[in-house]
Amino acid sequence: MTAPREEVFDNPKGWVAKHIADYLDPGTKRGYRFGGWDTLLITTRGRHSGRLRRTALAYGEDDGRYVVVGSNGGAPNHPHWYLNLVARPEVRIRVREEEFSATARDATPAERPRLWELMVSINPSYEEYQRRADRSRRTIPVVVLERS
Repeated sequence: MTAPREEVFDNPKGWVAKHIADYLDPGTKRGYRFGGWDTLLITTRGRHSGRLRRTALAYGEDDGRYVVVGSNGGAPNHPHWYLNLVARPEVRIRVREEEFSATARDATPAERPRLWELMVSINPSYEEYQRRADRSRRTIPVVVLERS
C-alpha cells in the first residue's frame, strides 16, 4: 500500500500563488517564466509547523546546480522559505515538468561573489535589494541547490 501524499501549502501571497497555479497547470506554459525570468518551484518543510511549503523563485544555473537568492525584496529579515531550508536543507525542486530532490546550502565565501554576479545578471534588482538590506546589516543569501 502506498502512503498518502502530504498536502503542500503554497505561498499565499496573491501574485505568487497565481504564479504557482499557472506553473502547475498542464494546460498552460505561462508559469515557467515570470517577469522575464526562468523560475523554479521549491518545496521546503516548515521549521515550526513541519508542513510542506512551496514557493516560486527566479533561478540561475551553475555547473549542473541551481542557484537562487533569498532577497525578500531587501527586507530586514530573510524570507521564510530560506529559514526553512536552513533548518532542513532537504528540499523538492520543480523545473518545468521535472521534479526532484535536492540539498540546499549557502554559497561558500569563495563562490558567492561569482554566483551573486550570475544572479544579478539575471535580475539586476538584486543589487537594489541588497542596498535596502544593508540598512539592517542583512546580507542577502545566495543558495545552491544540488540534486540529492
